[in-house]
Amino acid sequence: ILMTTKGKSSHVLVFSEDLFFIYLLPPIIFNAGFQVKKKQFFRNFMTITLFGAVGTMMSFFTISLAAIAIFSRMNIGTLDVSDFLAIGAIFSATDSVCTLQVLNQDETPFLYSLVFGEGVVNDATSVVLFNALQNFDPNQIDAIVILKFLGNFCYLFVSSTFLGVFTGLLSAYVIKKLYIGRHSTDREVALVMLMAYLSYMLAELLDLSGILTVFFCGIVMSHYTWHNVTESSRVTTKHAFATLSFIAETFLFLYVGMDALDIEKWKFASDSPGKSIGISSILLGLVLVGRAAFVFPLSFLSNLTKKTELEKISWRQQVSNLLH
Repeated sequence: ILMTTKGKSSHVLVFSEDLFFIYLLPPIIFNAGFQVKKKQFFRNFMTITLFGAVGTMMSFFTISLAAIAIFSRMNIGTLDVSDFLAIGAIFSATDSVCTLQVLNQDETPFLYSLVFGEGVVNDATSVVLFNALQNFDPNQIDAIVILKFLGNFCYLFVSSTFLGVFTGLLSAYVIKKLYIGRHSTDREVALVMLMAYLSYMLAELLDLSGILTVFFCGIVMSHYTWHNVTESSRVTTKHAFATLSFIAETFLFLYVGMDALDIEKWKFASDSPGKSIGISSILLGLVLVGRAAFVFPLSFLSNLTKKTELEKISWRQQVSNLLH
């Protein structure tokens, strides 16, 4: 979308990565963790980790190998193995924000916790995977490289989770100890918001998973910090986070839509518009195939460990998980 001013064209609402990661994403993920049904989430935590970690790796290999087989036969430029692996790492990541918009936690609590939880764990896996590919050498794949990757993933997952839990507990301690007998609603709400944002920024500064950190920070704050503030602060905090999350989601989809309608990007993306559409269609198909490669097998394995039908992932839920 372009706006002409004194003969010069300027972009309006062009998607910015800094705007997305610094201002829009944190309130959305934090509110999801703050409002999540903790009992349902932790009851299915092993299944969530299975989908988020193992499933992401399965999707990565499926998309990467398929991309090598298909795009190597097409004249789309000079791409090597590392580029195809990067494509697999990027498109194996799921979108937690869209999950919050499409699924309703009250109507489908099990599917919501499964899909959204997978997206959160998937973020940590994708970050480690993409960082590992930055210095990837196809001729030097051995057990040490694989063990190093697993070690980096465990470090990122544990460190991000610990930072989120620590920040959440710290906020509860600060409010309980510093505001005894002189509670102030505006200060309590501001302190909770600042501590939540601090957890995200610390994670990004330490090269950890900000999504994972702020999500667990939200869970801990909803269990401890929220009960240490006054009743008015509880109501204000709950509605404030929900409002900020809604505004961020609205702006996010607005920015993405405006950026997708940028005609100049489509002009220079490829010599032929039909070729661009063809490549996009192939990538969309690979994403669906990559998700199907782990959703159905891992759902089958997960169901083997469940005792009742209510705990099992139904066929309808598996298809919904695939499409999300």
